[in-house]
Amino acid sequence: MASRRMETKPVITCLKTLLIVYSFVFWITGAVLLAVGLWGKFMLGPYISLIAENSTNAPYVLIGTGTTIIVFGLFGCFATCRGSPWMLKLYAMFLSLVFLAELVAGISGFVFRHEIKGTFLRTYNEAVQDYDAKDEKSLAVDHVQRSLRCCGVLNYTSWFSSVYYPANGLPASCCISTSDCSSSDLRNATIAPSKVHQQGCYELVTSFIETNMGIIAGVTFGIAFSQLIGMLLACCLSRFITANQYEMV
Repeated sequence: MASRRMETKPVITCLKTLLIVYSFVFWITGAVLLAVGLWGKFMLGPYISLIAENSTNAPYVLIGTGTTIIVFGLFGCFATCRGSPWMLKLYAMFLSLVFLAELVAGISGFVFRHEIKGTFLRTYNEAVQDYDAKDEKSLAVDHVQRSLRCCGVLNYTSWFSSVYYPANGLPASCCISTSDCSSSDLRNATIAPSKVHQQGCYELVTSFIETNMGIIAGVTFGIAFSQLIGMLLACCLSRFITANQYEMV
């Protein structure tokens, strides 16, 4: 019995070291997800609001998941240092739940990336047609046109059929230079085309979103499969500690 305990202790020490290192890395992945969620909220928010049928909570899900992972990463370090089998089992259970949640999220993001073009063409066109320069989607349209230097869906002529155009002309967010683009110019069908961006927003936005959704999905997949390592380490350590405690009785 004594020799088996002597053989088990180095294994437990090694597993503890590996799990503490993993828990620290896990904590970092939580910080990465939190950062991606905040980035998605502030950088992709206008694009997502135009694409989603209803307001989406995706950035908030990432922020919440990242915060939870940070907390449980600290819990994992504590459980490992304490050497508590039930804490380690709880940690492994949490990792399995995170793995499943992130796997589903990653697959959804990957699928969404391929379906985005058709959805965006319809919803962005609706946003342009109903534009009033005041509501959330109208402000999102302005943000997209200013940041990507584009105008309309396919080009500036998309605005001709909008409810905004007859009284106001093209929106100011289409202007190449705001200092050389007056409201009277934007109402003048002859002058306006020379004052605004010629490229439409559809191709630019879909390319931008597909690229960034691919990055988010890739990061999510990578983090999800890293949970398998933590689950294995936590389960093995719990088993060895339980066996060692049993042998000492």
